Amino acid sequence: MNRAQTASDGLNTALTPLHFLERSADVHPTKLAVIDGDRRRTYAELAAEVTTLASALRRSGVRPGDRVAYLASNSLEMLVAHFAVPLAGAVLVAVNTRLAPEEIRYICDHARAVLLVGDAPLLTPLTGIDFATVGEIIETPSHDGDYVDVAVRYDALVARGDTDDTLDWDVTDENAVISINYTSGTTGKPKGVMYTHRGAYLASLGNVVTQGFSTDTRYLWTLPMFHCNGWCGPWGLTSVAATHVCLRAVRGDDMWRLIDTEGINQMSGAPTVLTTLATAPEAHPMTAPMTIATAGAPPSPTIIKAIRNLGITIIHVYGLTETYGPYSVCEPDPSWSELSGEELSVLMARQGVGMITADRLRVVRTDSGDRLIDVAADGVEMGEIVMRGNVVMSGYYDDPERTDEAFAGGWFHSGDLGVMHPDGYVQLLDRAKDVVISGGENISTIEVEQALVSHPAVLDVAVIGVPDDKWGERPKAYVVLTAGAEAGEADLIGHVKSKIASYKSPREIEFVDELPKTSTGKIRKNELRDAAWGSTRTRVQG
Repeated sequence: MNRAQTASDGLNTALTPLHFLERSADVHPTKLAVIDGDRRRTYAELAAEVTTLASALRRSGVRPGDRVAYLASNSLEMLVAHFAVPLAGAVLVAVNTRLAPEEIRYICDHARAVLLVGDAPLLTPLTGIDFATVGEIIETPSHDGDYVDVAVRYDALVARGDTDDTLDWDVTDENAVISINYTSGTTGKPKGVMYTHRGAYLASLGNVVTQGFSTDTRYLWTLPMFHCNGWCGPWGLTSVAATHVCLRAVRGDDMWRLIDTEGINQMSGAPTVLTTLATAPEAHPMTAPMTIATAGAPPSPTIIKAIRNLGITIIHVYGLTETYGPYSVCEPDPSWSELSGEELSVLMARQGVGMITADRLRVVRTDSGDRLIDVAADGVEMGEIVMRGNVVMSGYYDDPERTDEAFAGGWFHSGDLGVMHPDGYVQLLDRAKDVVISGGENISTIEVEQALVSHPAVLDVAVIGVPDDKWGERPKAYVVLTAGAEAGEADLIGHVKSKIASYKSPREIEFVDELPKTSTGKIRKNELRDAAWGSTRTRVQG
């Protein structure tokens, strides 16, 4: 008998993050739940808005299992959606806000979304787009509560709800899909990653334990709520009645203003968010404890050290959209307390071990029989990082072929290459597609990037492989200098050679004002590669 059947028999309750809001509204009704500009909501008020919207969705024709798409920034409405959409029995599709209109159309059509809810500036470019299944487009209020009226107003949608409607915070099947998150699609059409109620519940609690969320947490939303459902943060933070502080655009001055005025003590983001925070003119040492969880790209020891120098604790997690966000954590060992700041920063840059709700993290190679063989735990032999268990997706929506490919051998294949250290901690070396193969030698672009960013004049950097007539390809660096800093190509190349083997050093450095990035702070290396390679040839890595 499976868990869903057991739950329906009444022996157990099916796991769902909907219970988190139900409990917090019951136990902490007057606790401050949300801050969005001048708007503030208690947990009782948040639950009331959720139930009203869920009723409105049903009365608007949304049926159980239907997909409802949101194209919205971090806001009260986006937080409400994480509970109201599944409470109505539907599936939330949170769309990347930086996608082009045709990409948004593809996602809505592929998911067969029946409703599209979004911010006015994001909906305006969609004028004239014909969606296959979207029956209505709804505009959310702006930061000051006003509307542009590019579509049906959100308050008009909510007004359809009836507080007398019967809504059940329980679900009958914990393995039912709660949300679909689409990958960036840099190597093909975006894939719809399916999250279940059970997986979202467990991933949320895993983050509560790993990041130490509590009733006293005042969390600044620098991480996009559309990205892996904000690493399941809308659900996890709600489970402990924490306070959500919405931030619609990540700027150094706004982050520090909210940190100082709203008593922020926790946030999350990619290393670029950490860099923005640490280099802002408003940056200052903390006078109260604060913690930042970082992922999305391996943070360099340099930025880890800079954040720690501000008195901020770093939690380094690792995962993918397919793993509900964070899957592993670089959990500090007690013996590390005796290390110098430099040594500790190097260890904290590792991806670590599986979180408490995850299975063991493995690094493997495939033998001739397609079996997965663990690499030696020597910190040298490189293999692919694979995962499985409760916090791994149930599959790609309407894409069985790519689902089977991703789970070859019974484990999810991340496409990330790394090593296993003797202490059982995994270190990511590169994406398989990013490794530079020069003269038969594998060069980790991450290793080169971390060597470059350790130079005091370097603010940001990206390294890719570019064509080379003799070696096939060679590393090239794109560097953003710190404001007011001066450094030449020879100076930086010499610095890299002092840190790592000379053959890994870039032979060419291009200085740029900024690097192309995704909305979550990841560098779009595919754009740099496309410009460098053009149509001359196809890289071996693809």
